[in-house]
Amino acid sequence: MTIPQSELIEELELFKMPSLTYKIDFQKKRMSGMTDQLAAIKQAVFIILHTDRFKHMIYSDHFGIELENLIGKNPKYVKSELTRRITEALLQDDRITSIEEFQFVFNEHNVQVTFTVETEYGSFQEATEVN
Repeated sequence: MTIPQSELIEELELFKMPSLTYKIDFQKKRMSGMTDQLAAIKQAVFIILHTDRFKHMIYSDHFGIELENLIGKNPKYVKSELTRRITEALLQDDRITSIEEFQFVFNEHNVQVTFTVETEYGSFQEATEVN
């Protein structure tokens, strides 16, 4: 048996999918039109940071973030892990190029982390809190 050979080799053209998505009004808990580019990425970052990884069957194992097991740990460990976990979670979105400038504020019962999200459409500041 021989493997069929062909002289025709098609060139594949790679293209980026648009980032156009439904705009979510989180206050009213409904969709309100469409959003694109930087605004769409900001919305995606918010959703990723507020979704527990591995807890929702609708999402793949690569979506969301793990924060629960950081509570009560050494602040140096928490800084290191939060930096890694936030970076890994957000870089799953191919529109995001890097996460930089992490800043941490530790309080008695929580830590607030602020960072810069660099994207192909520009950059923005984001923050999240771990209780």
